Amino acid sequence: MAQRTTRVRRPVRALLLRHRSADATFGTRLVLAAIATAVVAVPFALALVLVESRWPPLYRLDRGTAERLHQTALEHPGWVDFLEFLTGYVWDPVAMRLLVAVVVVWLLTRRAWRLAAWASVTAVAGGLIGLLTKHVVERARPHLPDPVSHAPGFSFPSGHAMTATTSCAVLLLVLLPLVPRAWRPLPWALAVTAVLGVGYTRVALGVHWVSDVVGGWLLGLTVVTATTLVFEAWRLDTGRRRTTPAQGLEPEISSTTPEPPLSLRHASVPSDERRDPPGTHRSG
Repeated sequence: MAQRTTRVRRPVRALLLRHRSADATFGTRLVLAAIATAVVAVPFALALVLVESRWPPLYRLDRGTAERLHQTALEHPGWVDFLEFLTGYVWDPVAMRLLVAVVVVWLLTRRAWRLAAWASVTAVAGGLIGLLTKHVVERARPHLPDPVSHAPGFSFPSGHAMTATTSCAVLLLVLLPLVPRAWRPLPWALAVTAVLGVGYTRVALGVHWVSDVVGGWLLGLTVVTATTLVFEAWRLDTGRRRTTPAQGLEPEISSTTPEPPLSLRHASVPSDERRDPPGTHRSG
């Protein structure tokens, strides 16, 4: 009788331990994701508080930079035309979002459903959150004598800067696995140039303050961090290894089957998690 009771208790205990381990793992991931998102969001929250409170040092930085760059723009009309071309065509938010849309379509043709969903959600969420923040803050754009450019709407955060951040992040994290390792510094350099260049053009043209641009960068980074952590959680749940930004979000995209079929998902789980509890027997 005692031996039979022991045989019954062992599988039950093993099953409970397995569930506790899964719950603990999920809880740990949830806490770490929340902490990471909060840490990234803190700089944006600080920038927002400083803007709303009109912190004098920040006001002087915004005003002084705007006046210096505006004077340069007035003295070099050809330079203004070049900046207008960059901000209106090359780094225009519509152009950046179209690039992301093309990548999403390509991912769908490769049946990389979740990666396509991540890219779409990141781009759309970034645009909506940026627009909502603008209307909540309602900061006026710079008013300069003899303006060289005009832009509608509110100022904080910069929509161009935020869109450049989210779009370049999506393009990098999706396409990096397709780039040979020796060439990967090049797309990183192009992305950094685009993000910084967008910020410079918006301030130099007198349509944004420096703090608007920094706010756009920080808010875009927050959105990308939050969606990326969700995608990384899915990878871990399907038994895939962690990745780093240098590797891209899903290195398997370079293979012919970026996402395993549903029938093979169980096979991707580590063997020690698939083992039956001690004392159980398979029938048949």
